[in-house]
Amino acid sequence: MGSGGAAVCLSKGRNVKLFVQPEAGLEPILAAIRKAKKCIQILIFRLDRTEIEKALVEAVERGVAVQVLVANTNRGGDKILRRFEMRSLERGITVTRTADDLVRYHGKMLIIDEKELLLLAFNFTHLDISLSRSFAISTTNKALVAEAVRLFECDSKRTPYTAENKNLVVSPANAREQLTAFIRGAKKQLLMYEMKISDNDFVKLLNEKISQGVDVRVIGSTSNKGGTLPTRKLPMRLHTRGIIRDGRSVFLGSQSLRKLELEARREIGIIVHDQKIAKQMIGVFDKDWSGATPEQQPAEMGDLINVPAKKVAKKVVKELNIGPAIEQVLDRVMEKNDDVQLESKEVVEGVREAVHEEVHAAVKEALHQLVTAAAAEEKPTEGTKNGNR
Repeated sequence: MGSGGAAVCLSKGRNVKLFVQPEAGLEPILAAIRKAKKCIQILIFRLDRTEIEKALVEAVERGVAVQVLVANTNRGGDKILRRFEMRSLERGITVTRTADDLVRYHGKMLIIDEKELLLLAFNFTHLDISLSRSFAISTTNKALVAEAVRLFECDSKRTPYTAENKNLVVSPANAREQLTAFIRGAKKQLLMYEMKISDNDFVKLLNEKISQGVDVRVIGSTSNKGGTLPTRKLPMRLHTRGIIRDGRSVFLGSQSLRKLELEARREIGIIVHDQKIAKQMIGVFDKDWSGATPEQQPAEMGDLINVPAKKVAKKVVKELNIGPAIEQVLDRVMEKNDDVQLESKEVVEGVREAVHEEVHAAVKEALHQLVTAAAAEEKPTEGTKNGNR
């Protein structure tokens, strides 16, 4: 299968698979839910795909115990989560809400019959699954699945979790330690999909790797502190965090290399040492890298500019009345394809989040250009410096 394929076609007996979005679509998730015989445990941060909700209900109807762990909050989506909780309870699904002791519960995973773990970098949304570059890894490795089940149960019961398997990367339990070791172990190459690299220790470590001759490339975004890293921006929306090391090992998860995501949020990732999985991801990365554009690093005032940019973006998006327009588009889509199942309110929230990201980036860049231009105009010429007016 080529780099744009939906999944790695693995020989019988292999216990790990890779799914690439948007090519794979919903089918890997629906297929996993449909084959459950005893129990399903699913951690949800965002969900607007009614197909998944329907599949969970059908699992209950055939006697499968379905337990859903729902994030206590997400930006702009609390009402959607609460409506989902009520519908689920009415249909026989056991629903538990995460604690509020961490800034955010942002992990995404699905466990089938306590035998298979699907670790996702994307949410269960139309925006993430159909319109974004992302990945998921499925494994039947007994130790990893058992660790994921234990994490799920700890978070469901709101009891402390202590990491016992270094290949399940959990923030804040062991993420910094394991990701540091993973990157430090690179000898030749680190190919990275990253939403935002800003943690000082990781920026320093990656620069050390570059100085050692390691090929480091980043698709995504870095802060000013990471401005020395070779970074490109993907034309399509990016919603994944992944690292391919030396063509042999892969990290995939929900945590970026940011202090907040490493130390104050529940984020979940997985490390697999599998050359075929790495090769598949490299094929996707190489194609994405060739079509990406170099990220323009802002000047030193970039962080100061970012503050008003965030405020402007938030204000603009709040004033945008995108609901009616999205609903009209959905009506047209559903007229053409009766099989499409979408909840307009949930999709609107997803689109609003994406619009916020784009408006923020655009406002930040515009402010940077204005400030840079103004500074250039005020800077004295050589003649002025010498008193030649």
